[in-house]
Order: sequence, then structure tokens, then C-alpha cells
Amino acid sequence: MKKTLLVTVTVLSMFSNLKAQDSNSGAQAGKFKPTDESLKQYKYPDWFRDAKFGIWSHWGPQAVPRQGDWYARNMYMQGSGQNKYHVAHYGTPSKFGYKDIIPLWKAEKWNPEQLMALYKKAGAKYFVSMGSHHDMFFLWNSKIHRWNSVNMGPHKDVVGLWQKAAKKEGLRFGVSEHLAASFNWFQPSHGADKTGEFAGVPYDGRDPRYADLYHLPADSSNIKEWITNNPGWQKKWLENITELIDNYHPDLLYSDSKLPFEDIGRTMVAHYYNQDMAKNKGKLEAVYTPKEPSEGKWAQDVERGVLDSISPFPWQTDTSIGDWYYRTGQKYKSANEIAQLLVDIVSKNGNLLINVVQTPEGDLEPDVVKIVTEIGEWIKLNGEGIYATRPWKVYGEGPSTIKSNQTKGHFGGLTDTREYQSSDIRYTTKGNNLFAFSLNVPQGDIEMKLLGKNSKYLDKPISAVTLLGSKKKLDWEQRDGSLVIKKPANYPAWQVTGFKIEFKK
Repeated sequence: MKKTLLVTVTVLSMFSNLKAQDSNSGAQAGKFKPTDESLKQYKYPDWFRDAKFGIWSHWGPQAVPRQGDWYARNMYMQGSGQNKYHVAHYGTPSKFGYKDIIPLWKAEKWNPEQLMALYKKAGAKYFVSMGSHHDMFFLWNSKIHRWNSVNMGPHKDVVGLWQKAAKKEGLRFGVSEHLAASFNWFQPSHGADKTGEFAGVPYDGRDPRYADLYHLPADSSNIKEWITNNPGWQKKWLENITELIDNYHPDLLYSDSKLPFEDIGRTMVAHYYNQDMAKNKGKLEAVYTPKEPSEGKWAQDVERGVLDSISPFPWQTDTSIGDWYYRTGQKYKSANEIAQLLVDIVSKNGNLLINVVQTPEGDLEPDVVKIVTEIGEWIKLNGEGIYATRPWKVYGEGPSTIKSNQTKGHFGGLTDTREYQSSDIRYTTKGNNLFAFSLNVPQGDIEMKLLGKNSKYLDKPISAVTLLGSKKKLDWEQRDGSLVIKKPANYPAWQVTGFKIEFKK
């Protein structure tokens, strides 16, 4: 009975606090209210619609063991690969837990200004820093949570230094928050080995001294769900994200979940939009990207996948060059694969945000530097058909557009890495010009069946066709059923090649 009363009082107190924020906060008193109807007033800023390409630093203490994503959770899952690694290298989690990994993260080779210059050269128009992963370690200078990168680990304001570097290079700046799922995600830290020498000995997550890192033990009935129904954590989440927003005023905020916690999440989004308008003298420049269809309220994010058609609303794919965190021996996407992915996404009204994997020390491996540099070389040639473009009437043609050939992604949409043929074409448009990208190297002539004289999608004949990044003249013919471009002798070595198509006035 006492527990029920406590929860009821907590919930009433929480909503009372939210109501007070809504009426007393200057930002909350702005244009947006925490309702779906109010959030549908949102207008997508031009910078996001034009940017198309961003780079993300998905980085933190979990990189230290060099064992990839979700280490802070899986180290407490007896028998998992990461648990076996942890026991072999650090000892049992009953004695050496995640709290003891954190001081090992020094970031001693991290040079944000040098990396940001590289990312700008690679063609990124915005940069996103991790704010906090599910591991509850904040990369910002928090005054409400002691487990942060200024107090511990590198003793640096990682978010603040990334933001300063991005501003210097003229890139828009965003932060990612993965905290909504943290409460349930970290519950294994409260367990114990079931077998062996330390069977039954509690892991360090059960020690109440570290409850602010590992959370309280779950008292909710939905522990297997991604987002908890624990009201205490929902309130704390709002406090944490509000601090992140108010300290850094990011241009973009990413949630690794659907909009968290119903009205609490809507309160956060309304505040995020309102404070941004206050910062920008009434102009809304902020972009929020949760993993949920937008209905015009925000920009939907699709993890490691792409939409299968043109969305009426701008959206974003988030993916990684490799694993999310550094992992020894991991395989990376090639620059060609990233170019294919980027073009496919842009043709459907989306942006690509890609994680560039950093070492625990904070620098990049030589092969990652090479991939990032090659992306920049491709974009330098083809960027005219990418930046500030909009979808055409049809996103593309070829085998990859046929539903029976499409593979679903793990997180929705289609998978983000696919095999393409040279007959797979993607289209974008800007002004009076159309851009067509062939997604693989053709063996012979390039044929675009949607661009013939009799195409229902064209109302003017083609007057010129040029190869992006080249001044050499092309041999082409607009036939009744297709546009045929003779493959030039000096065809680029890239798998993805862009063409600019102009029309008679």
C-alpha cells in the first residue's frame, strides 16, 4: 500500500512540475505546446533539407575494451562474448564493473578540430556528438549527474569541444541521447553469476552507492520493453535532456527510441523547439529525430535502414561505417557503398547521418581516414546533384525498386547495404535541372527508361546531358522509350556516377 501511494504521489508531483514548467518557463511559453496538434505546426528548416549528409561520433567509455556495441550491458550477461572477454581481462563484474571501465577512457589522442576539418572536407554539413549512450555516462558538463566526462575519464566537456570545433568549420551541430532506454537496458548490472566461482555474488550494479549510474532495481512490469514505465526515471530523463538542451542549444537532437514517455516527451520537444526559436529571434532552426513516423512533427530517423519510397516529410537514416563502437577486426563500409546509400536516401527526401568509428583514444584508424577522404573526393565531383536537391516525381528505376528484390531492415524500412546494378538509377532535382545517378559501373551504354520522349514524367525535351565533375562532352540520345548515354572512354572509377540533365526552355 505504501509503495502504491508513493508511486501515485510521484506521478502527481511529476505532472505538477511539468505543468509548472509549461507556465513558468520562458521557452515553454512559446509557440509550441506539448500536444500533437501543436507540434504539427513544425516547419522543417532549410539547412536540414539542404544538408543531406552528416557525420556522427558514437563514442564513449564503451569503446575501451575494443569489443563493440552494448559492452556496458553485455558484460553483465554471463556467457556472452563480451562477458567472457571482461572476465578474462578485468575479472568478475562482481568486483570490476562498468564503473571501473569509465576511468580507463582517457581520449588522449582526440583532436576535435583536426577531425572536424576532415569531416568538412568529406562533405558533411552537420556533425552530431553523442550526449549519452544507454550506459548513463554523460559526455557533457552536467551539474545534475556526477558520471560525466568532465568529472571522470578524459576530464573534458566532449559535447562542448565538439560543438566549438563544428562551429569553427561552419557545420551545424547536433547531439544524440540514448537515455530513454537506459533504465531497462542496464538492469543486468543488478544480477549475479548463476554458475561458477562467483555464483550468487551480486554485480556492482546492486550496490546502492552506484544507483545513479546503474539505476534502481526495476519495479516495473515491462522490463523486457525498450522504454520503461518507471515514472521516477521518466521524470529524471526529462531533467537530463532539458539540461543538455539548455546548456548547448543544439541544431539537432536525436533520440534512440520513439518519442519517449508520451506527454513527458512532448514536453521536451515543445521546449526544444521554443528555446531554439528564442535563440534564433523567432526562426525555428531545430530538428528532432526520433525513430517514429513524423506526421510533420519532427524528422523520422531510420536506424541502419532506408525508406522504400519518397516521404512527404524530410527524414534521416542513421548508420555506421562499422560497428557502433570500436571493435578489433571490424569490417567497414567502403566509400562506394556509402555513396550508393547516400544517393538512394537523398532521392527519397532523406539525409544520411553516418557514424565514423573512433578508437578509444579518440583518433581514427588509417583505413577509416582513407574511407572518409574518399567520400569527400566523390562528393566533390557529385555534390551538385546531392546538396539542396529535392526528390523528383519518381525516386528511381531498376531492379532495386522492385519490391520482390528488396530486403527489409532490422529496424524498419529496407536494409542500408544492398547490391546494385548499373540499371539501378536514382533521381534528384534542383531548379530546372534533373540529376540521375547510376548506382554501379555499366558494362555498356547507360539507359534511363523514365527519360524517353514518351515518358509521362517529362513535359519538355532534353537539351543537354553532362557528367558531374567533368567538362568532357557526352554522346547521348533521347529515344522514344529511354535516354541512352554512350559510356565514355574515360568513365569514372567510382561505382556511383552522376549525370546532370537539362531541358529545353
